[in-house]
Amino acid sequence: MHGSVLIRFVAAMLLAVCAAGCKKDRMGTLSLLQASVGEVPLSLEGELVEGLPLDRSITLVFSQPVDQRVANGAIRLTQNGDPVPLSLAFLSDGSTIVVHPSGPLTSNTTYSLHIADLQSAGGDRSPTYSIAFKTRMDNLRVTAIEVDGENRMQDPLLTDVPVEFELTLRFSVPVDAETVRQAVSLTGAVGDISLQQQSASDKKSVTLRTAVRLTGLTRYELRISDGLRGEGGEAFPGWSKMLFTGVDPEPKFPVISDEELLTHVQRQTFRYFWEFAHPASGMARERNTSGDLVTTGGSGFGIMALIVGVERGFISRSQGVERLERMVSFLESADRFHGAWSHWVNGNTGAAIPFSANDNGGDLVETSLLMQGLLTARQYLTSGVPAEKQLIDRINGLWRSVEWDWYRRDGQDVLYWHWSPDKGWAMNMPIRGWNEGLVTYVLAAASPTHDIPKAVYDKGWARSGDMRNGSTYENITLPLGPVYGGPLFFSHYSFLGIDPRGLTDVYADYWTQNVNHTLINYGYCVQNPRNYVGYGPVCWGLTASDNPEGYAAHSPTNDLGVITPSAALSAFPYTPDQSMAALKFFYYSLGDRLWGDYGFYDSFNITQQWFADSYLAIDQGPIIVMMENYRTGLLWNLFMSAPEVKAGLRKLGFESPKL
Repeated sequence: MHGSVLIRFVAAMLLAVCAAGCKKDRMGTLSLLQASVGEVPLSLEGELVEGLPLDRSITLVFSQPVDQRVANGAIRLTQNGDPVPLSLAFLSDGSTIVVHPSGPLTSNTTYSLHIADLQSAGGDRSPTYSIAFKTRMDNLRVTAIEVDGENRMQDPLLTDVPVEFELTLRFSVPVDAETVRQAVSLTGAVGDISLQQQSASDKKSVTLRTAVRLTGLTRYELRISDGLRGEGGEAFPGWSKMLFTGVDPEPKFPVISDEELLTHVQRQTFRYFWEFAHPASGMARERNTSGDLVTTGGSGFGIMALIVGVERGFISRSQGVERLERMVSFLESADRFHGAWSHWVNGNTGAAIPFSANDNGGDLVETSLLMQGLLTARQYLTSGVPAEKQLIDRINGLWRSVEWDWYRRDGQDVLYWHWSPDKGWAMNMPIRGWNEGLVTYVLAAASPTHDIPKAVYDKGWARSGDMRNGSTYENITLPLGPVYGGPLFFSHYSFLGIDPRGLTDVYADYWTQNVNHTLINYGYCVQNPRNYVGYGPVCWGLTASDNPEGYAAHSPTNDLGVITPSAALSAFPYTPDQSMAALKFFYYSLGDRLWGDYGFYDSFNITQQWFADSYLAIDQGPIIVMMENYRTGLLWNLFMSAPEVKAGLRKLGFESPKL
């Protein structure tokens, strides 16, 4: 087949050369010597040439240079009598014209090339020519997907598709209407969605609509089966496209004022520490499926939440004091290891529960998060009330019995995270900055009985200055910490009590550190370099939380597409506008999937259409506490009022308006 085409092409060219030589002396005539589509010659004698390519230009060779001024009006291409837009290019001093149709030709279609009233540069006139050809039958193709008038064909995923669904498909050739009805479908998690179809008059496009609104931020699949056919019989190989709807503008709950919303979230989240607390010990369960397993650090957050609950009127002061007394009684009898509690404890017996094979003893960081809450509560209690004075004394007893200096591991200039009687220092984890452990060093320095010298802070925590960063991410300078700052809980846990406003030392301004860390995390989510669905100005926040595969410390350098509400909501003091936008999005746009008995569920991944059904104490607690610090500074003021805390901060070289 290809050989015969080539022979015809060569023969036509020889004929053209011969004809040019023969006609040079014939005056008054401009002759068309050869016409071709790509390499395929066309017949000048009226014979229809079939099977021509769709994406090649038409080349016309004349016996003389043509008058370019008249060529555009003299050469026309039509399809069924309708003109086809085209442009002309002139080669070989104007004796060769290349005709460029405005786009690919239509499959399996007859075209006519008309030449009339053309003349040469010297004024010789050309006869009228009418050359017919038919394009080959090509596969039917989708050429465009239009959403809101924009062609989204090249998008790997169609995102932000309106819930009032309307989408236009454009095809390479007219399609058979009956096969369109059978071949096109839209499928969601609950099955096929009923589609209304409207074909254009040229039958080359179909507009799809749904009879009902789609669900916001939800994945659907648009499919066209291989049963689709073009009007000329063109086959279709089958096609599919994944799409995600945008935000449904209809709020999931009645809209209330910002202040009411903050209180509503605090109240609902408080229920995790009040209603779901362990019935015997009053301690916070690790998560909503933990049974008798309670967490010490999370219980420290829960103690601070109790104070918020009293101040906000969620519970009475007497109820709060009674719960605190129950927790203190439990902690007095629970297993301790040189004064430190373990990470996990049995809420009935107080026995340590191993966090891992070698982590079955004291956890100094968890102990410091618990003690942060206890000291805050001590400052809240009134010594003039006998029941509260007794609690103050008992908290002081717990505080004085923590052997912070033991965890220097034989006097080293660093604190160690873990120790156990049978495993010893097997975990071998020195607490070095920058992470969530600042409060551990502050309390160790503040201890009235087992304090550490400043050198332990400087050499151990600050690593003699090596915890500094100073690099720029998302156009923001990060004073401390790892690349991109790490998970956002670094700026939350120690700062539930430590007030970073105006807090400085030789290593950093801690307000700047926490604000910039948060803005970097926010900016990364807005930029969304991994193209996760949903990320943006109202959907941001990467920190440690559950994910579809388990649990991870999410951050810009460990981004799995998982957004954790606690990350943005616990950042209210640092980024109030961005945090409020996130809060409204989580509540009003995702509330039907993200809001439950104890506030926001732990995390979600819109790309994978996964929403956690879990609650974690260490994620719920910072939401209540940091919202309150944003609103009133309550917990910051209480913790920073402790004389030992002031002394410890001064000892380590900190400056602050609170000192």
